[in-house]
Amino acid sequence: MEPLPETDEALDEYLEDGDSDLREVLLDLGRRTVHIVPSCVGLSLGLVRENLTFTLVATSKEIAVIDAAQYLDGGPCVEVALGADLLDVDVRDLLDEDRWTAFALTSAAKGVRSTLSLPVERNGEVVGGINLYASDPAAFRGKHEELAGSLGASAQGAVANADLGFSTRALAVETPLVLADRRIVDVAVGRAAAREGVDTDTARDRLRDAATRAGISMAEAAEVLNNLYGTAPD
Repeated sequence: MEPLPETDEALDEYLEDGDSDLREVLLDLGRRTVHIVPSCVGLSLGLVRENLTFTLVATSKEIAVIDAAQYLDGGPCVEVALGADLLDVDVRDLLDEDRWTAFALTSAAKGVRSTLSLPVERNGEVVGGINLYASDPAAFRGKHEELAGSLGASAQGAVANADLGFSTRALAVETPLVLADRRIVDVAVGRAAAREGVDTDTARDRLRDAATRAGISMAEAAEVLNNLYGTAPD
């Protein structure tokens, strides 16, 4: 599996040096998952504290291999080809280009048929989540414990088929914009703290309060502040 273009952008351009290994972590999660669930076509890693999502999707070659395997063993592709109905997903959702750009090479018969959501815990606190997507409706059956152990997640609290619409993909698409907005806010907070002689927490609180009073987002307020400080004399 490979990163969505937006995940690539976020990993390449926005993350700090300390997060440079996140790409390899993400790719390793994908490799481990496919080893256990060959029909996996998508994986999303969500970070709770950062409120960010990164997504991998199957490549065209991987999809072709999945197709071949399903035709050999009479999987869901064969069922649909023989006239069976899709059990879990509305075909119109699968053909919506806006939602399924990354799956342009797959057909309605090869859509997401099952999902598994696993929480990631550290010291008793949920710090993230791993969502897995497969083209086989029984892909994750009996594999919760094995997947959780391999991916560093928890099988306790695992939820099956909760995201057949692959909503985490949309969150991943927004990640570069979220990170860009945060950078704008951080720059404004730093400038405000320096100019007003306060610490960054105080400057951030003042920016948040100003945004709330104006009925705009913090990023919008920060952009105004950056433009102001960028043109005003020191």
